[in-house]
Amino acid sequence: MRDGESASQITEHQVTAPWEGVLLEPAAGSGAGVLVLAGSSGRVDRRRARLLAQQGLVALAIRWFGGPGQSAGICEIPLETFVAGVDLLRSRGVERVGVLGVSKGAEAALLTAVHEPLVDVVVAVSPTALVWCNVGPGLDGRRHPYRSSWTWRGQPLPFVPMDDSWRPAERADGPVAISGWYDLSERTFAAHLDAAAIPVERAGADVLLIAGGDDAMWPSLRYAEQLAARRRAAGGSVHLLTHADAGHRPRFPGEGPAEPSPTFRYGGTPRADASLGELAWAPVVDALRPPGAAPVHQGN
Repeated sequence: MRDGESASQITEHQVTAPWEGVLLEPAAGSGAGVLVLAGSSGRVDRRRARLLAQQGLVALAIRWFGGPGQSAGICEIPLETFVAGVDLLRSRGVERVGVLGVSKGAEAALLTAVHEPLVDVVVAVSPTALVWCNVGPGLDGRRHPYRSSWTWRGQPLPFVPMDDSWRPAERADGPVAISGWYDLSERTFAAHLDAAAIPVERAGADVLLIAGGDDAMWPSLRYAEQLAARRRAAGGSVHLLTHADAGHRPRFPGEGPAEPSPTFRYGGTPRADASLGELAWAPVVDALRPPGAAPVHQGN
């Protein structure tokens, strides 16, 4: 790590191994920390990590694919990648560890909580209830045949492939909504669904789910409802927050609107995405903080 003092009494550490990342530590110290996982960009989500650090949390954001020595795509990514993040937070004195992920990062967060008992809380933003196939190439440079997005202890997790017969309804020269591709793939590969379901009921962590009803990337609200149902059926705790008009990219206070994509339609509107993020912000921070900590207020 290379240390440097940053603004707002937060010390920033650049992490270079075992992955690229940034660790943000409040000057006052904290007994709670969070591993921050971006979605299919795989980027180091420094901005979201800083917002969480400003709430008194030790925040670690990592590049979990696409970096040196990593797969170029989301293909057979070891869940141990994220366990290493949990371990790093624990090594910095964090006693309550959360994992916050969005989209494919939410898939990783939920699976990490299932397999790693040291995760105390998982926040899944625009989640899936299923393990999906790879997005992009693996270490071998190949995209096909489809393989699992994830492995655990060297073994690939059961997954749902994509049905490549799907075609978008939109014109080919503009951004497309691909949620229908996931719907079709579930129908085509219905025999895979049970094995590929994320067994969220096995996670010892508290679970907070955030999903918009107008998600055009994949049906995250339906998935969140399935996850919540599994938790409740097993007697586990779960909290689901939603907004009917929000899309795939809810925005927390201070983040600003998401950049438009020339490739994908994400659904929602800037106002609805911000509304869901504002609704979820206090529950997110309160869930990540240790029990008994003073609650955060909206707008903080």
